[in-house]
Amino acid sequence: MTDRDDAPADTPPTATEEAAGEAGEEDAGPSATTGPGGDAEASATTARAEGDDGLADEADHLQAELQTLNDRHLRLAAEFQNYRRRAENEMTEAWARAQSELLRRFLDVLDDLQRVSGLDPAEESVSVQSIVEGVDLVERKFLRTLEEAGVEVIDPEGEGFDPETMEALMRVPADAPEDDDRVQQVFQKGYRLKGHLVRPARVSVLKHG
Repeated sequence: MTDRDDAPADTPPTATEEAAGEAGEEDAGPSATTGPGGDAEASATTARAEGDDGLADEADHLQAELQTLNDRHLRLAAEFQNYRRRAENEMTEAWARAQSELLRRFLDVLDDLQRVSGLDPAEESVSVQSIVEGVDLVERKFLRTLEEAGVEVIDPEGEGFDPETMEALMRVPADAPEDDDRVQQVFQKGYRLKGHLVRPARVSVLKHG
């Protein structure tokens, strides 16, 4: 027998070997496709996850800032409300004190007036002259009190007529042209309180022609 006769003859693969070969090819399939494309997809997935985490962190940060600003706004609003209430109370108290002081001054004038009115003309020590002098004293004190309170008397006799501070009750003919629109007589004096007209002076006005 020759060497060729001694070599085993090629035998066809069995069904088991063929199945094992196919299984090996299938197992090799996915690893064969894992390349640059697969790495890119994995990187994209990771990037998306990191991006979502970044957006969530930024949203939390913005929410915290919004809460801080809202708390600050509420605190400032409360402080302003307290300040306004305190300022209103102080203004009310100051106004009440000013009114009390003004009333106190007028009470002094009232006391003087009551003393004058309490004089008995039947007594020998009381004369009409003394009563007149007492009334005159009370008037001067009253006017001084008004002046201290910021009241200005408008007594425009002989001056030019001013419709802003005067009220013409009647017109009287004037002989001279230069007397036209001049106040002839003051029936009631006017008053201003710190620049604001309280009552206009009621007057008669000369009219020429």
